[in-house]
Amino acid sequence: MTAAIELQQVSKVYGTPPNEVRALDEVNLAVNHGELVAIMGPSGSGKSTLLTIAGSLEEPSGGRVVIAGIDLSRTSGNDRAKMRRRLIGYVFQDFNLLPGLTVVENVTLPLELDGTGLRAARGIGLEALDRLGLRDRAGHYPDELSGGERQRVAIARAVVGDRQVLLADEPTGALDSVNGETVMRLLRTACRDKVAGLIVTHDSQLASWADRVVFIRDGRIVDQTITPPGADSLLTGGQQ
Repeated sequence: MTAAIELQQVSKVYGTPPNEVRALDEVNLAVNHGELVAIMGPSGSGKSTLLTIAGSLEEPSGGRVVIAGIDLSRTSGNDRAKMRRRLIGYVFQDFNLLPGLTVVENVTLPLELDGTGLRAARGIGLEALDRLGLRDRAGHYPDELSGGERQRVAIARAVVGDRQVLLADEPTGALDSVNGETVMRLLRTACRDKVAGLIVTHDSQLASWADRVVFIRDGRIVDQTITPPGADSLLTGGQQ
């Protein structure tokens, strides 16, 4: 199985001696297509830094980052921006939907920015919304949706088109347990095809939806566990 995300000996240092902070320290991590990996660790352990570097939003101080076979150290800033639009989807904790755009316009915006025609982008967006049970909400605005519906719109936007990587930073942080499990189920479903998912979460029960849980402390990966098959079914009494 080919890795969609590869971090090889990645380090990130902020500041200069003697006040430098080493947020990541020679981290090695690979996430395969079709795999959902959860990152856990205490506050300040480097989780969010790892995610932003994996998404090419920040450059490492050392090491290599390879996304879908593209070595980011050998690409220009413009090429990295194009890669982010085409290959990487993001789900933020507050979902970052644009209030002046309809649901389908929010979902198709990354496609249109990358040059996809309006009609083609709309068709792709409606298909993504249909998979998440939101086609009938396509013409509504974000403030007309429930919290759970806004979550699904954000996920649709993150996976629309030919995205190969899905990154999520505490996507369930402000949600109750029921809505949190709904989001994790949707993220896992999105990753069962060709998408590689990497999420940061503080909730061990929700992390059980991932195929693998990686633990980070003081900028280093200290442990990882494989989630037993069917563990996500146990969380909801077998309902999928």
